Amino acid sequence: MCRHLGWLGEPASVASLILDPPNGLLVQSYSPRRQKHGTMNADGWGTGFFDGDAPRRWRSAAPLWGDVSFASVAPALRSECVVAAVRSATVGMPIEPSASAPFTDGRWLLSHNGVVDRSVLPLSPAAESTVDSALLAALIFQRGLDSLGETVAEVGAADPNARLNIMAGNGSRLLATTWGDTLAILRRDDGVVVASEPYDDDPRWEDVPDRHLVDVSPGSVELIPLKG
Repeated sequence: MCRHLGWLGEPASVASLILDPPNGLLVQSYSPRRQKHGTMNADGWGTGFFDGDAPRRWRSAAPLWGDVSFASVAPALRSECVVAAVRSATVGMPIEPSASAPFTDGRWLLSHNGVVDRSVLPLSPAAESTVDSALLAALIFQRGLDSLGETVAEVGAADPNARLNIMAGNGSRLLATTWGDTLAILRRDDGVVVASEPYDDDPRWEDVPDRHLVDVSPGSVELIPLKG
């Protein structure tokens, strides 16, 4: 399992979203509070953000807590849209930078928090890695993010044991799904955080019910039940 976070709003520093909160992704990499599967997320991490229309990424196969270089640079990285994740690798999956979310098609940044049987996913030359999350990302990119809910429901039907929490952003829109694990929303005055679990004890955090799609755009947060 993994933990991930998305941001859409006014420009915010990557550090303020990932490193600074008392229970942010940095802490969730070694001590998550709500993770249902696994106890640590030490098999890599990735941060993606938008520089204008261009997605930029910093990914690693090492634990987030050990990257001093990222910690020194993250306060200077600011963006209106961020997608970040820490990884707990599924048994048998490789541990390498290309296996860490977020994945991209050049327009979207996408993270998968969960597991899926690779036999139900088509092989794709566009996949960045052989891990299940990369194959799933390639399928979602191929079908288009406007079909995210339908794609998740179809994959979930093909693999009833799959856990399919997705986080995706394109700079002006943030999408997320709940399918087998936790997700929460924080509506701040300057934007919206969507995360696997709250990064602090702010009472404004709202839990998202299982099997829902979250669609965030400027000034709007919509929760849509998923079929299946």
